[in-house]
Amino acid sequence: MTWNLPNPFLNKWQVSPEQIDHYQHANNVAYVSQLELTSWAHSKHLGLTIEQYQALDRGMAITRHEINYLAAAHVNEVIDCATWIVQCDNKLKLARQFQFIRRSDQQTLLTARTEFVCIALSTGKPKRMPKEFADIYGPAAQIQTSQPLPYQ
Repeated sequence: MTWNLPNPFLNKWQVSPEQIDHYQHANNVAYVSQLELTSWAHSKHLGLTIEQYQALDRGMAITRHEINYLAAAHVNEVIDCATWIVQCDNKLKLARQFQFIRRSDQQTLLTARTEFVCIALSTGKPKRMPKEFADIYGPAAQIQTSQPLPYQ
């Protein structure tokens, strides 16, 4: 496979009949769901679980999605969903990139970027990342920066 970045975290998706829309391909909501599932699987793989988020009263809330739908997925196709943490300021923000490749022909179906801000789960307000987040997400990032991330 040709990944846009090295060393992706991979999550497998097999498109189910329930995810097919009136055009007979995977609905865009199914793709967004896979972005979320892949993000959570990667966080868990890195050592951060929802239980830890809750115990720390912190979460990473999405502030922006940019999704490029490049080709359609169909029922029963197997898709490799890749993600990378591409930026982390170790304070408040991080960003992920995604690439979904269909196994049968190695075609890239989707590329995406999601930007997150750390929040207090109890209030929903932005809060500094706890040390546990910075210690895990920071080293996993492709780009380390103490400068503000370039969010448009």
